[in-house]
Amino acid sequence: MSKVVKVSEDTHSKLTGMAKWGEPLDQVIQRLTTQKGLEDVIAGTSSICFIDGTEGRLLYRGYDIRDLAAHSTYEETAYLLMNGKLPAENELQRFSRNLFAKRPVPPEIISILLELPKNCDAMDALRVCVAALGVFDDPMYSLQEKASSIAAKIGTVVAAIHRHKHDWTPIPPKDDLSYAANFLYMVTGKEPSESDTRLMNVFFILHGDHELNASTFTARVIASTLSDIYSAVTGAVGALKGPLHGGANEKVVEMTSEIESSKNAEKYVSNRLANKQKLMGFGHRVYRTMDPRAQILKEMAKDFLSTEREREDFQILLKVEEVMRKEKNLYPNVDLYSGLALNHMGIPTYLFTPVFAVGRAPGWLAHVLEQYSDNRIIRPRAEYLGSQGSKYVPIENRATSR
Repeated sequence: MSKVVKVSEDTHSKLTGMAKWGEPLDQVIQRLTTQKGLEDVIAGTSSICFIDGTEGRLLYRGYDIRDLAAHSTYEETAYLLMNGKLPAENELQRFSRNLFAKRPVPPEIISILLELPKNCDAMDALRVCVAALGVFDDPMYSLQEKASSIAAKIGTVVAAIHRHKHDWTPIPPKDDLSYAANFLYMVTGKEPSESDTRLMNVFFILHGDHELNASTFTARVIASTLSDIYSAVTGAVGALKGPLHGGANEKVVEMTSEIESSKNAEKYVSNRLANKQKLMGFGHRVYRTMDPRAQILKEMAKDFLSTEREREDFQILLKVEEVMRKEKNLYPNVDLYSGLALNHMGIPTYLFTPVFAVGRAPGWLAHVLEQYSDNRIIRPRAEYLGSQGSKYVPIENRATSR
């Protein structure tokens, strides 16, 4: 006999959608809570981000990602994520001024960065700098000011990491540029065009949040111990570094380079699939259709492609998408077209994941603040599969291993 399980209306709706024919709700919960990798397990509640994996919808605080990509900016979307609503004009101006004022990083952070090997992984450098920011940031900042400081400075830090790799002097931020334009300026040394600034804004918006992904969940777990916000974001950076989370778009660029021509794409994909090799940029734990972020970047590509090489790379990706849909029924995720956009803006491949972190920082911070606001330490259980009742044997009586 099934027991009564009390859940919220929204959670009940989600669980019902995950049930097999005739499966009682408590059995759905039992099945889901023992899923490897916590797949489809509901691990908490949040009002920040909603994903409909069946319909391919992504909402920030109720606003569709397509509307935000078409009309919003990094600053406005960051405000929305971190404050729970779209800002009025004076609120956005005040928020933007606050970000501008906090963009310069303490000189001690630059000194630490310059001591790191030039060939160290860019995400390792970012992790070190974010952790150090917790030591050298203004100790009088409130929690909200610390969140704004991290969001403001992470772009400056990533640009400085890039410059350090080439033994170039870091470029300080300019007060008269928007966040997106300023980031491109600090990376490339040139003020970007309006179209590139718009593309950078869209990239940041699309990566702003994505529910309880690995890095965000890591940040919330750390915050749930009531550790500080810098530790939470440092942990998120560490999680994002993994190639199964933040590094997939780099692999897509490598794949495009290997294919070289759209004429080779079908054979390349077929060979990879025959050898049971994974192709990055496809499939998603949540989406069962095309990732809406991938669709937006795909549509924008038709406007920003400016060289024959870019146009050929786009044709390669289109062909790979077609073959993967036909052969494996897999749809693109955001990584398939994001590398093309980043390379177009002059961002080198090794900087892709740190730039992902810049875009995701407002989402991390929003989740950390939400966790603090109604906290209970996150401490799940594991289903034990080991032996029980083992008898202790003194070491002199144990069999010698070979």
